[in-house]
Amino acid sequence: MSEWKARRFWKEATIAPEAGGFGVLLDGRPVRSPAKAPLVLPTEGLARAVAAEWDAQGDVIDPQTMPFTRSANAAIDRVAPQHGEVAAMIAAYGDSDLLCYRAAAPEALVARQAAAWDPMLDWLKARHGIALAPVTGVMHKPQDADSIQKIHEITRAMSAFELTGFHDLVSLSGSFVLGLAATERVGSAQELWALSRIDETWQAEQWGRDDEAEEAAALKAQAFAHAMRFVALSGVERNGQ
Repeated sequence: MSEWKARRFWKEATIAPEAGGFGVLLDGRPVRSPAKAPLVLPTEGLARAVAAEWDAQGDVIDPQTMPFTRSANAAIDRVAPQHGEVAAMIAAYGDSDLLCYRAAAPEALVARQAAAWDPMLDWLKARHGIALAPVTGVMHKPQDADSIQKIHEITRAMSAFELTGFHDLVSLSGSFVLGLAATERVGSAQELWALSRIDETWQAEQWGRDDEAEEAAALKAQAFAHAMRFVALSGVERNGQ
């Protein structure tokens, strides 16, 4: 027996103002999350992005083509009920940030890491007053307690929608710094993702590229770009202003 698949039952997806934001309607009926909570988005832009995904569905609904809807559902059903725990989990990356763990050799890689990552650490200190110290090797070295406290304050201040996208930015890149830079549009998604791949790029240059690894990395890069867009549509407007 073939697997049952949900089929399109509506003609038009629209949006409408709701308490706390904007809802998405299918032929006038409100969309709900998988946990049956009202699908209310914090901004009109995000609501339009979600509605566009529903409008674009064919006869059979394909959730894989609905990344904004999936992220919104995650924000409502999973992140909002455990906001503090998610914020703490993301903040923990700041104490072992990718950008702080440097190679001891070869010299060319050491120089490449410094040229790519030092400016991001300088930005973090100038913009947020957070000083993260780089170390050589992979052994964990705790960061300054005051800086870690500021990192926790930043994550706790985010809404559930912002935190959902931020979680993906940080976990995909392995860097609180790059994730935060993405929320503030310090660089493009492509540029910031490339900074997270310094070591992998170096290895590929030395030993050759692996097609399977390249394909997996491309999917992660796409997810990183989506998360950056999701945060932007959720209403983050920090970018130094």
